[in-house]
Amino acid sequence: MTTAAVDHYDRFLAEHYTWMLGGDLVSLAATQREQLREWGVVPEAHPAGTLAVDLGCGPGHTSLALADLGFDQVLAVDLSRSLLDELSAHAADAPAVRPVRSDLRTALPELVRPGSADAVVCLGDTLTHLPTRGDVAALLNDIANALAPDGTAVLTYRDLAVPLTGTDRFLPVRAAEDRIMTCFLEYPDDFDDYTVVVHDLIHVRDAGSDSGWTLDAHSYRKLRLAHDWVVQQCRTAGLRVVREETAPGDVLRTLILQRAR
Repeated sequence: MTTAAVDHYDRFLAEHYTWMLGGDLVSLAATQREQLREWGVVPEAHPAGTLAVDLGCGPGHTSLALADLGFDQVLAVDLSRSLLDELSAHAADAPAVRPVRSDLRTALPELVRPGSADAVVCLGDTLTHLPTRGDVAALLNDIANALAPDGTAVLTYRDLAVPLTGTDRFLPVRAAEDRIMTCFLEYPDDFDDYTVVVHDLIHVRDAGSDSGWTLDAHSYRKLRLAHDWVVQQCRTAGLRVVREETAPGDVLRTLILQRAR
């Protein structure tokens, strides 16, 4: 049985998420800080202070990185209470970070004054976790409205428009002595080219099990977003692509955007 992305994270993935990324939130934040700097996501001097928004912040390594870069206020937005609690524990020494539990489809109009955000980032696979492509297009409009005239937005997402086949559908995530995570993608006919079913499988070492391991597996649907479509929606929203990247040997796409002049 598949669930919505928010339920999948709350009921299953949140407890493994930081481990899945590498396990050390401080190191993750340091790496992300340098990546953001390289993308040009740095605060500029404004008398009223600088604002950054981290949409789909998860445990918050990007939010912490934005604070380290010097943004005066960082809104860390997510729907997962447990991930926001994890961020709050790590942000005790980062007063700029403000964790906010909010739906991405309404967060920016509710939390950010138009034209006031110096940076808006939506990283990981957050875009593909929205329920529909229409929600993605609406969020891009919200990002354009929230950005300051010289602000920068960064999007990352996996382009799964072309279905993976055979063993390419099995994606190893991370393996350690006590835990192994694998992802399997399925493209049912009834979902056409709109969504993909993601099966997350986590084996945890368990001395009480006959095999020594226990398996926990859950599934959810995510959007398949073609890169050309996302770029077109950005332009329609009034966002100009100033740079784009594709990770070598991966389907991860990155767009660095500014408001069209």
